[in-house]
Amino acid sequence: MEMIRKRMIELEQIIDQANYDYHTLDQPTMSDRTYDELLKELIELEQQYPQYKSLYSPTSKVGGLVLDGFKKVVHDQPMMSLSNAFDESDLSEFYERLKKTTEQFDLTTELKIDGLAINIKYEQGIFKSASTRGDGLIGEDVTENVKTIKSLPNRLKEPVTLEVRGEVFMPYKSFLKANEEREQQAEEPFKNPRNAAAGTLRQLDSSVVSKRGLDVFLYTLVKPESYGISTQKEALDYLRKLGLKVNPHEAIISSFEALVAKIEAYDKLRKELSYDTDGVVIKVNQLALYDEIGYTAKYPKWAIAYKFSPEEVETRLKAITYQVGRTGVITPVAELEPVLISGSMVSRATLHNEEFIKQLDIELNDVVVVRKAGEIIPEVVRPVLEKRKDTTVIHMIDTCPSCQTKLYKDEAFADYYCINPNCDAQQVGKLIHFSSRVAMNIDTLGEKVITQLYDIGLLKDIKDIYLLKEHKDALLKLERMGEKKIENLLFAIEESKTRELDKLIFGLGIRHVGQKVAKTIVKEFGSLKALSVASYDQLVQINEVGDRIASSLVTYFSTDYAKELIDFFEAAGLTLTSDKPLIKYNENFNGKTFVLTGKLEIYTREEATLLIESLGGKVSSSVSKKTDYVLAGIDAGSKLDKARTLGINVLDEASFKEMSKDGE
Repeated sequence: MEMIRKRMIELEQIIDQANYDYHTLDQPTMSDRTYDELLKELIELEQQYPQYKSLYSPTSKVGGLVLDGFKKVVHDQPMMSLSNAFDESDLSEFYERLKKTTEQFDLTTELKIDGLAINIKYEQGIFKSASTRGDGLIGEDVTENVKTIKSLPNRLKEPVTLEVRGEVFMPYKSFLKANEEREQQAEEPFKNPRNAAAGTLRQLDSSVVSKRGLDVFLYTLVKPESYGISTQKEALDYLRKLGLKVNPHEAIISSFEALVAKIEAYDKLRKELSYDTDGVVIKVNQLALYDEIGYTAKYPKWAIAYKFSPEEVETRLKAITYQVGRTGVITPVAELEPVLISGSMVSRATLHNEEFIKQLDIELNDVVVVRKAGEIIPEVVRPVLEKRKDTTVIHMIDTCPSCQTKLYKDEAFADYYCINPNCDAQQVGKLIHFSSRVAMNIDTLGEKVITQLYDIGLLKDIKDIYLLKEHKDALLKLERMGEKKIENLLFAIEESKTRELDKLIFGLGIRHVGQKVAKTIVKEFGSLKALSVASYDQLVQINEVGDRIASSLVTYFSTDYAKELIDFFEAAGLTLTSDKPLIKYNENFNGKTFVLTGKLEIYTREEATLLIESLGGKVSSSVSKKTDYVLAGIDAGSKLDKARTLGINVLDEASFKEMSKDGE
């Protein structure tokens, strides 16, 4: 038995070292096959002799625990976010503010990793827990998921108790592999590595997380003075000494000119990296100066995050295809030679409409500049005219690419429409819209599944969604439709019956009826049946419901199809009334105008908008003197700058959340 215990200890040490060499030093010393064989041997021994399994065994990287949900964790010290700089003048302003406070300082520069902030605790050198940033004060316990990250040691090289912070991210290689697997399973691909990392870290099954290839860089030691550390540089070196993974691209900067030059070097470097970075974090190196330099309510004044401009890449426009939307609108799409932009392969980009193509002067076979709007949505910026050769002028099609019906042009909006109500592409689009997160939120009924079910005739209409439970045998015969997946699908469909009435109305896809209008008319009529018999005169009197919306609603509900659909919904048990008033007035919100900007972490944009409106406020898309509050998330840009110029109250999410509770 003693020989077995010694072999298990030996295997742990060999595998730990292999993980460190491969994932932290990026210097593999063992073949994948040998690693897998050693890990398999250790797993089998632990199963046979569980009494010898150590608390920090590398087999925990495989995962396997399934949670019911994530517990809330209160941070011992708040996890503050950083203010942003977008150009050299912002950097200069930051640097000059520091010089006014103290003249003796250096700066550290570190790559800003595009992932999720994480807080990790070790006790006596053993990994103890991990939690997300959350709102900076309260996060979520993601210990079991973070434990699976192979570059994060279960045991430090010294038996110290400490708290460290860093960024969990998904390398490009892992991102591409995860999306290949999702496509094979007919699931929606992740939009970018950050979204993939966020979705993975919130998985309840840690064995799924372990397969996704997450990674982590550590960059902050909490209470560094307790370890005799006086600079950020020393803190980073100490973390490395303990065996923690620290990004190698850091530097000490002693002048503003050197800072600008270093950022320019980082901007070139990021295109060669195997992971996504969206900027540079700049900190005063001397920790003793932090209290002297000070803090705002949200940001430390001794640090700033410089954000890179959106990456622009040249590629060739190979062809134009045309998409048919759920309302029949035809959208031209640029088919591009695939190119890597901000961490994901881009091969398509919207061209909006014929007018947009003419304004940009784009032609087929042009070399074009492409970037991601907001680092998410690919867009064509301009053609490279000096490289134009053998191109062809683009002419808009005149028949629907799906059903070949002659297109109608809406002169007021420069759009072309297919007016055939039975067009297959429109029907699929309506089903996708109805099931989408912002409507009925049937999360397992994505675009690929809907298209698959539509093509075989199981899903032709909204009603068919709620009849799928009658076709379980047919579903089982389909590719990639196992028992568990079907069970989850049918559960999600059944659960969608509880969605609030405004979600259902929005999901119907009535032309000109968006989320905001749907909420407004529900407040007025309270039930789907009352709305369905409302007259044009009644509708047009409602604030925010003009002639086009009123006419569209009357036309839709006058059809036999709409009447049959309402009867079907009632029989199927969907929510057709609004029992509770959607507005519960709050004096902080009532009559106030809010503008949202930046990436929100506590709320989605839709959730924040709904909360504001439910408390009597309204949301505007632009900042003006009439704006009462700006809710600013991460990477807030020009709207935040304008708000400060106009002296408008700026809220972070924690303040906004607290304000929404007052007066309830």
